[in-house]
Amino acid sequence: MTILNSSLNRRAIDIFVALLISNFVSVGFILMRVFATGENEYFYLLWNLFLAWLPLIFTLELKLYLLKKFWLNWPGILLTLLWLGFLPNSFYLAADLVHLQDMSKDNVLYDATMLASFMFNGFVVGLASVYFVHKELLKRLRTTTAHILIALTLLSSSFAIYLGRSLRWNTWDVIVNPAGILFDVSDRFINPGAHPQAFVTTTTFFVLIGSVYLFVWQFIRALRKD
Repeated sequence: MTILNSSLNRRAIDIFVALLISNFVSVGFILMRVFATGENEYFYLLWNLFLAWLPLIFTLELKLYLLKKFWLNWPGILLTLLWLGFLPNSFYLAADLVHLQDMSKDNVLYDATMLASFMFNGFVVGLASVYFVHKELLKRLRTTTAHILIALTLLSSSFAIYLGRSLRWNTWDVIVNPAGILFDVSDRFINPGAHPQAFVTTTTFFVLIGSVYLFVWQFIRALRKD
């Protein structure tokens, strides 16, 4: 058992190092663009990448907490809420692809690669955090219930991406302006026909994130069976 655990720890470290290298590549793309053009208009991607990491950090803290404590204590609940609140930021990096329409044709291929790099890293840390929570749920709930909760989590994250991209709400507004968010959200449910873009954007991201996560889930299961 000790040998198995040490092997798993080495694999986890190798994966983490590879992920850090991939993130440094994204940062390098930004710095090279600034050096070549003198423009720093895409520095916001660095902030978005930082926000994308927060769900994974909260999840790792939650996993450590659950080794000794029950989930339904205030620290466990708080970490879960923080994870849920910041999770959409990991997948929101895909929404930054919309900025391609404003980019110069001379730089569009480089910029598309740069944005794809940030999107990839955001998805990796986001899906990793979902996977860890999914595994913890399976230890405590029926399989179907755990799967449904994860699906609802991805659906709510997709809707949050719509709120961020189309209505420009962000995670902090849940505390700063909860009434404003509640009004906009309730209006989308009360008058769905008046807001078709909410349905289109939410469904699009849910299908994208859900299908990628399904692949990751099945891929990891296949590796563990070998």
